[in-house]
Amino acid sequence: RRHKLYREELNLTSPVALLPLRPEASWLQFHLGITRDGLYPRSSPAVNRLLRDMQDSTTISADYSQDEKALLGACDCSQIVKPSGVHLKLVLRFQDFGKAMFKPMRQKREEETPEDFFYFVDFQRHNAEIAAFHLDRILDFRRVPPTVGRLINVTKEILEVTKNEILQSVFFISPASNVCFFAKCPYMCKTEYAVCGNPHLLEGSLSAFLPSLNLAPRLSIPNPWIRSYSFDGKEEWEVNPLYCNTVREIYPYSNGNRLLNIVDMAIFDFLIGNMDRHHYEMFTKFGDDGFLLHLDNARGFGRHSHDETSILAPLSQCCIIKRTTLLRLQLLAEPEYRLSDVMRESLLQDRLAPVLTEPHLLALDRRLQLILRAVRKCIDTYGEAKVVANDTTQPQAPASARVKLST
Repeated sequence: RRHKLYREELNLTSPVALLPLRPEASWLQFHLGITRDGLYPRSSPAVNRLLRDMQDSTTISADYSQDEKALLGACDCSQIVKPSGVHLKLVLRFQDFGKAMFKPMRQKREEETPEDFFYFVDFQRHNAEIAAFHLDRILDFRRVPPTVGRLINVTKEILEVTKNEILQSVFFISPASNVCFFAKCPYMCKTEYAVCGNPHLLEGSLSAFLPSLNLAPRLSIPNPWIRSYSFDGKEEWEVNPLYCNTVREIYPYSNGNRLLNIVDMAIFDFLIGNMDRHHYEMFTKFGDDGFLLHLDNARGFGRHSHDETSILAPLSQCCIIKRTTLLRLQLLAEPEYRLSDVMRESLLQDRLAPVLTEPHLLALDRRLQLILRAVRKCIDTYGEAKVVANDTTQPQAPASARVKLST
């Protein structure tokens, strides 16, 4: 059925114009490689091929995206973030049924988020999505979908291939003769919020799509440490230092790995400076102990000069951490494996390098020391046996635990 719709969409009515789904396609191999341990194995040739394909493949269609936060109706996002017209993301489709989320450049690398900006009105940064993928892989979490930077010709690769008339209608030529377009939104859709090519080329991030929800269902779950999305409100965790005691009594945080995975996510968000983790997502197939997906990281890497320690509340209030996570953080604090150096080298692989400015890289080292200091404080208070959870002897996931996909 999908094959037929795909051919009809491209007006491929000739019987000789068959488009078989190749089993070796990088998009499919990435999906087949998902296990309960992460989105991809530590050394995954499929992911490396996928990154290259997202950089080089021809765009065959472009469209607006559905709101990814409203998965399965589990989130009424109108109550969380009001659409402003400032943010813009598009779904680009490629051959072999490949699909990626495109987020264009909205802020230059050397620009910091203004101090007076609330986290929920901050810009979304394409380079933050790219850097978040590299950091997540370095931390051995493998919970961020593969992401690359790419120069997109907005005329040839978006305007000329889209069939969405609304998307076509928001393209215009700026006074500087650059091709621009802006977001579809209920209000504030103005040309001053547009993104523009130079005159056609625009850099952005491409994040690989996960398997469709009917093949690999996911749940969107409110973060227990959700922030108040108002200008003056506070949540209980912000005023109650014993808040974690309440969380520990609530299923599924009362047992299993869920709370440890929340701490992993908080550590990741603190390193990138992301305050906007109001929900997290999980594959339903892997049950309550499945890993948390680290999606939508574009509000990270906004201020290198400020360390928002409140992001670490799950760690500092619960005083637990996985042994594997702690060992990796301690390794990346060693001079010969310094996190900033490893990140700098990893990011050089991306075509939009340098992805991060030097102050952002150095901020990673500073924040890593703050994390380790918080862990030491917990150990001094409660003892290592209660703080460090031993997860180093987990058995290999059986083959039946892999995501089942049908072609």
